[in-house]
Amino acid sequence: MDWSAILAGRMARMKASEIRELLKLLDQPEIISFAGGIPDPALFPADAFRDAYAQALAEGRAGAALQYSVSEGHRSLRDWIAGEMAALGIPCDADNILITSGSQQALDYLGKLMISPKDTALVGWPTYLGALGAFNAYEPRYARLDPLGNRDAAQIRAEAEAAGGRVKFAYLSADFANPTGVTIDRAEREALIDLADALDIAIIEDAAYQTLRYNGQAIPPILALEIARKGSIEACRTIYSGSFSKSLAPGLRVGWVCAAKPVIGRLVLLKQAADLHSPTINQIVTDIVARRVFTSHVAHLREVYSARRDHMLAALAREMPEGVSWTRPEGGMFVWVTLADGMDAADLLTRALVSEKVAFVPGRAFFADGSNGNTLRLSFACTDAPTIDEGIARLGRAIRKG
Repeated sequence: MDWSAILAGRMARMKASEIRELLKLLDQPEIISFAGGIPDPALFPADAFRDAYAQALAEGRAGAALQYSVSEGHRSLRDWIAGEMAALGIPCDADNILITSGSQQALDYLGKLMISPKDTALVGWPTYLGALGAFNAYEPRYARLDPLGNRDAAQIRAEAEAAGGRVKFAYLSADFANPTGVTIDRAEREALIDLADALDIAIIEDAAYQTLRYNGQAIPPILALEIARKGSIEACRTIYSGSFSKSLAPGLRVGWVCAAKPVIGRLVLLKQAADLHSPTINQIVTDIVARRVFTSHVAHLREVYSARRDHMLAALAREMPEGVSWTRPEGGMFVWVTLADGMDAADLLTRALVSEKVAFVPGRAFFADGSNGNTLRLSFACTDAPTIDEGIARLGRAIRKG
């Protein structure tokens, strides 16, 4: 059967994730991989989860843990998240929270909620590859997001209308963004709110890495700054997407959306149509573990990842040839490298895998227009100091060979 004849046109925009494909390299022990943007499994709080599953499945409790649940999510977990949001300057209650199957599902739902074909999504240049994958199914046009609003709102609106749609939202990760590791400052956040107000669009604030700050002054989330202006989350256009994947464990696929109740209500309808609710037992277990160890565990992650970041930055300074530059993130999991003009990171990867047995993610996939081929992403999260030293030395040799 020719399946292509009956597939929706949107499938032409759907492409395999380069990152997911590169994760297969982790099964080859001779490869030193800086490719996967994943947490170190050796750091998962496995004992806490083991105890929590036993508690959730104890006699008298197993029925609830294994049963269908409400689409909004486990109430106790939503209460805990609301408390964490309040600590960030985002006062809200459980009804402002929707539990999702990871923040990736949240991005898919938000794309489905807002994008019609030819509408414009403002995104970073580069931006998170998974966001592009989630939004692509809904056939948007992408335009470059300038958080400082140096482009006139009227011009942005006119370009979107000329393309056959309208601007729907600005998407960004404000803290330690994937892939660059860059954090936008308070002035940029305030200017983005101004731009969103002028365009009458939503802001999607992807906060997957917010807890992983290693140095520098914490900056309030965009949603917190907007609440400070407007008095209540119900008056705000920012939609905050959070996740336990980087702070506790990604395999449980537990994330959340925090937003005004009308937004949450519409997302609940999408949740009901898609999967009814996220796994009940995983939500219950996440709630138990978060209440017991979240603060101490995140503190440990910061200590370990901070040391690995520092080691990678030192190795890059030692091993990179002239003409190569890189970011110096204050948190998160990534360093973004820019090669000399004219050098292609995808070609470099092909050679580096063979000659040096080192892997990374070429940067082109993070740009909505496929540009900037001379960039690449490195992750330091899963590599210890000796491995970082050897891997960056290998990468430096590969770059020098051209």
